[in-house]
Amino acid sequence: MAWSEKLKLNKSLLNRLAPMGYLSPKEIQQKTLARIYGGQDLITIGPEGCGKTATYVLSVSNRLGYSSEGVPRVLILVPTKEHVLDVIGRFEELNKNKPLQLVGLYAAPGTESQMDALADGADIVVATPDRARSIYLKLGLNLNKIELLIIDDADQIVKQGLQLPVAELANSITKSQHLVFTEVMHDKLQKMIGPFMENAAVVEVEELTESSIETWPQVLYHVPNFGTKLNLLNLFMQDDELFTKTVVFVNTRQTAEKIYKTLQNKQTTTVAILNSWSIEFKGIADINEFKLSDQARILIIADEKSGAYDLNYIPFIIHFELPAEKEVFIERVTKTSAETDDDTMAITLATDLELTLVKRIEQATGKKIPMGELPDDLVIEQERKTVAAEEKQSTKNKAAIPVAGEAFHQKKPENAKTYNYSSGQKAKMNNKRKHS
Repeated sequence: MAWSEKLKLNKSLLNRLAPMGYLSPKEIQQKTLARIYGGQDLITIGPEGCGKTATYVLSVSNRLGYSSEGVPRVLILVPTKEHVLDVIGRFEELNKNKPLQLVGLYAAPGTESQMDALADGADIVVATPDRARSIYLKLGLNLNKIELLIIDDADQIVKQGLQLPVAELANSITKSQHLVFTEVMHDKLQKMIGPFMENAAVVEVEELTESSIETWPQVLYHVPNFGTKLNLLNLFMQDDELFTKTVVFVNTRQTAEKIYKTLQNKQTTTVAILNSWSIEFKGIADINEFKLSDQARILIIADEKSGAYDLNYIPFIIHFELPAEKEVFIERVTKTSAETDDDTMAITLATDLELTLVKRIEQATGKKIPMGELPDDLVIEQERKTVAAEEKQSTKNKAAIPVAGEAFHQKKPENAKTYNYSSGQKAKMNNKRKHS
C-alpha cells in the first residue's frame, strides 16, 4: 500500500519519504496517523521495530509545518540519552529544509548548556523525564504552549522508575494532546498514565515473525512481584510427584541463594546449585550429574549470559528471572532433538517489568506463550511501599490492631484451583507422574 491522501501527509513531506526508505506505511501508521491529526489521545501498543517512533516523527513534522515559534510546542519523553539522540536524528533527517528547532535534554554535567539552548528557542524538546523535570523546576523549560505530549517506550520509562517526573510534567501542561507508545501495557504503566489518559483510544499492532521456532511447550505466569514469584515456585516444588526434575534459571547469585534457602527451609526436597560458589550450598558440577542424581530434584542455575545447556529429558525448565537477551532464553527453550517429543515443559514467571522481554521473545519465536492462571492457594505478596504507607496511616488513625502475619500477604480467591494447563499438557504431566 502506497502513502495515500487518507493519511493526510503534506506533499513536501511525502516527497521526502521515498528517499529515506519509507516506501509505504506500516500497519501502525495506517491505524494511527489520521487519529493523531484528529487530535485524539492515543495509547499505541506494538512490538519493537513496528514503526512507533517513525509514526510520531511523521505526525509532528506534518503538524508543525514550516513555522518556527521558538517556544516548545511538542514535548517528547524517552527513557535514555541514546534514545533522545536517535529521535533528534530522525527529525533532522526528515526536516532538512525546515527551520524547526530541536533541543535534547538528558543527563550531562550541569544543566546550563541545555537551559541556554532552550533560551535560544525550541519547537520540539526531546528529553528523559528526570532531566526535563529538573530543568522545568529551574524555570528553564516553558510548558505553557505545549500542544502535544508524547511518551515513547513508556514501558521502559516505568522499568527505570521514572513515573513521578512523567506525572509531574503531564500535570504541569495545561491542555494538550497525549500520545503514549509502548511495547506492552501493564498495571504499573496504567497507573502512571491513567490520570491524563482517561479517554484515550487504544491501538494495538501484533507483528510475529513469519518463521516459527520449534520450542518446548510453554506456560507464562504473570505475578505482581518477586515475593509472589518465590511463593509460586515453592508451591510448585511441593508437588514432588509431578516436579521430579526441575531446572530453575536465575540471573544472579543473590537470587540463587534466596531460592535455595527458601526451598530448603520449607521443603524436605534436595536442592542444588550448579557450580556452587560456597560450601553452604550443595553443588553439582554439570547437568548430566543432576540428571543421574537420585537425590537432587531441583537445580538452580545462576547464569544470565550462557544458554548452552543440555536440557533434554528434564521434565521442567523454570525461568524464575528472564535473561537480558532474548536469544539466551530462546536457546534454552528450543527443541534440540525431535526424538525427545514433548518431554520438557518450559515455565516462565514474569512481573510487569519483564513483560516487554516476553513480548520480544514471542515476536522472535513467532509464538504466543499461553498464560497460566495462578493457583487459588498462592499467597500474593503486596508491594512493601504500599503496605508501609497503609500501616502508617492505620497507626495515625488508630485503626484496628493488625494481626500478626498479615502484613504482606493476601489471597487471590478468584483464581482457578489448577495451574491452567491444557488437557494435552495435563495428560503429558500425568504420564510423567505414572512413570516416575
